[in-house]
Amino acid sequence: MSKFQARLMPTLFILMLTFALQMAPATGHTGEKPNIILVLMDNFGWGEIGAYGGGALRGAPTPHIDSLAADGFKLTNFNVEAECTPSRSALMTGRYGVRTRLKTDGSKRGVWYGITRWEITIAEMLKAAGYDTALYGKWHLGDTEGRYPTDQGFDEWYGIPRSSDRAFWPDSSSFAEGAHPNAVFTRVMSSRRAEKPRELEVYDRAKRRVIDREITDKTIDFIQRKAKAGKPFFSFVSYTQTHEPVDPHPDYRGHTGHGDFADVLAQTDDYVGDLLRAVEQSGLHENTIFIFTADNGREGIPGSFGFTGPWRGSMFSPWEGSLRVPFLIRWPGKIPARQVSNDIMHMVDLLPTLASFSGGKVPRDRIIDGADQSAFLMGKAKKSARESVMIYIGNELFGAKWRNWKILLKEMDPDSYAIRPMAYPSIFNLIVDPKEEVPELNYLPDTWVDFPLYQVMEDFEASLAKDKGTPE
Repeated sequence: MSKFQARLMPTLFILMLTFALQMAPATGHTGEKPNIILVLMDNFGWGEIGAYGGGALRGAPTPHIDSLAADGFKLTNFNVEAECTPSRSALMTGRYGVRTRLKTDGSKRGVWYGITRWEITIAEMLKAAGYDTALYGKWHLGDTEGRYPTDQGFDEWYGIPRSSDRAFWPDSSSFAEGAHPNAVFTRVMSSRRAEKPRELEVYDRAKRRVIDREITDKTIDFIQRKAKAGKPFFSFVSYTQTHEPVDPHPDYRGHTGHGDFADVLAQTDDYVGDLLRAVEQSGLHENTIFIFTADNGREGIPGSFGFTGPWRGSMFSPWEGSLRVPFLIRWPGKIPARQVSNDIMHMVDLLPTLASFSGGKVPRDRIIDGADQSAFLMGKAKKSARESVMIYIGNELFGAKWRNWKILLKEMDPDSYAIRPMAYPSIFNLIVDPKEEVPELNYLPDTWVDFPLYQVMEDFEASLAKDKGTPE
């Protein structure tokens, strides 16, 4: 080696190191794994927040939640399932809810609540990738031994095992204690990994009013602890609002002058603002993925005044007001700001997408319905990685969506929830007819759309036939 080459070596090393750093994986500015905060609302309409036309229109501006749209990506066609449990199952497993209802012989279980121990959750996937994990809030995926959050990948849990409507029971003058062994008051629960969950206070109307504040405070504490420890974390913030009963915190009752729902909306925006502030103050802003979405559209019961924007219907229906919810995601420097898309994305996509962001591994021993949307969300792909979704309510196949088109094979009575097969399917162009009011509108010239719509359903049913389900 010449003297010139020897003198050149340090310079070449620096250039090569610089190039290597520029080509580091997209999992943080310094090669770190990104922290992930996932805020999930409960029965929350597409049009509630300002970024989707609500906010001030609903009696409560939502500047903190809206800031996620300004700083990140807003989806207008983000799809979920029609009920709480299947939707949360889809979120946690990357698989449509109907799959976890399959027996090992491929038949269906009938009424099946939650997920089995065999399912691999986002929390388990991220835990294997080196994350600390916590769920504060509603679970609704299993409340028997071995099926609580801390049995399915979470290090910490504080919240309720099932639904908020059980807060009505302790305050009901007609509740008959002892009427059935399983008809007991729901209690707030708490546990850590490898511990048996502890039952705490009865979940009554008084507790219902304050629990989302507690969820927020416990999440902030978790963020601060993990920031201090320098550990990557996944924080699942599963709020209980705006599921019935919609009871604002005492500090917010009367806050807006527009009723309980608007008060809860203002309360929720402040709570999200507290979470965003905690991320900022902990020095984690640049390396934290922050997601805001919901499990279902607005409540379907009379007197629940949720807002679905331009979409028809409510949760537990096949209409867009049930299936479309807000979805905002922010990751500074990685996900471009002020992006908006009407491309289809589904709740099942979150597991493979977060696996891509975190370096986690997607299970390969089962069918995964989710698509990796990381390139789409980061602006590296112009289109979503999917163009169709299935529509199930329970074990009933109602139809499918493909691009801007939708087919429904069955209808549901809005009062009785009775399911009726249609003599002829309804097909809607959701751009032309967003309220799904006139199925024949613009359809006769477009009968070609039968082919891709039916193909979507045939392909999925074929995959179900091959799915062995989960072990008993």
